[in-house]
Amino acid sequence: MRGTSGASLAAAQERFEPVLRSAGEESLALGQQLFTMTAALDGSATLRRSLADPSRTGEDKAALVAALLRDGFDERVVDLVSGLVRSRWSSDMDLVDATERLGVDAILASAESRGALERVEDELFRVSRALIGQREARRVLSDGSTAPARRAALVESVLAGRADPVTRVLAERATADLRGRRFVATLGWFGDIAAERRKRLVAAVTTGSMLSTAQLERLSGLLERAYGRAVQLNVTVDPAVIGGLRIQVGPDVVDSTVLSRLADARRRLVS
Repeated sequence: MRGTSGASLAAAQERFEPVLRSAGEESLALGQQLFTMTAALDGSATLRRSLADPSRTGEDKAALVAALLRDGFDERVVDLVSGLVRSRWSSDMDLVDATERLGVDAILASAESRGALERVEDELFRVSRALIGQREARRVLSDGSTAPARRAALVESVLAGRADPVTRVLAERATADLRGRRFVATLGWFGDIAAERRKRLVAAVTTGSMLSTAQLERLSGLLERAYGRAVQLNVTVDPAVIGGLRIQVGPDVVDSTVLSRLADARRRLVS
C-alpha cells in the first residue's frame, strides 16, 4: 500500500501502537473485532464506499462507524476505525486492507506482550513447511467453495493442538477469510509482519540438504550486511533442489548453485 493510503495506514499504526502496548493480551480481542469489521466491509460495497467517500466529512463517517459498532465493540476499536474513516484512501478496498492489517498487528501484539512473538513466527513457518508435498490439503485450505467447517478442521489437524493460541487464531483466519489469497501465502504474510514487529527481515531459504551451523551463520551474516538489518532464516529442505540454495527476502529472490557464490549474490543484492 503506497501513496495516500500508505500514509493513512502508517498514521493509524502510529496511533494504535500505544493502545496495543497498554492493552497487553487484550489485544487479541481487539484484533478479532477488527477482523469482524474487515468481513463487514468486504461483504458490503455500499458500506465501503460510504466510509471511504472523500466527499463526505470525516465526522459524518465517524458517526456512521459509531452507530455500526455501538453494540459489542470495544471503544478502542471504535476509536481506531473512526480515525481510519476520517483519513483519505486511494480506493475503498485500501480501507478494508488497512483494517485487516491493523487486526493482524493487534493479534500479534497480544503474543508480543507475553514474550511469545518469536514462537508464533516460528510456528507459522512450520505450518507452511508441514504442507509441502500435501497438494490436496493446500488446495482445500485455499478453496472458498469448500465448507468453512472442513477447512477449520483441517487447520486443527495440521496444528495438532500444540500451537500457541495466537498461531491458531491466525491460521484459522488464513483459511476462514481468504480474501483472494492462498492459505500458505497468507501465513507467510503474517510471518513477515511478526518479523517486522521484531525488527527483523525474513529470508526464506530452500536447500536440497540440511545446512551446517557454520553455513547458516555465514549466510545470515551475508544477508544482514546486504540489507543492514537482522535477518531471520526460515530454512526448508527440498530434495528437488540440487546443489544450491534458493533465497527469498521480500520481493528479492536469489538462486545460488553453490554456497561459495553467496558473496556474488550479496553484491547483486546491494547493487
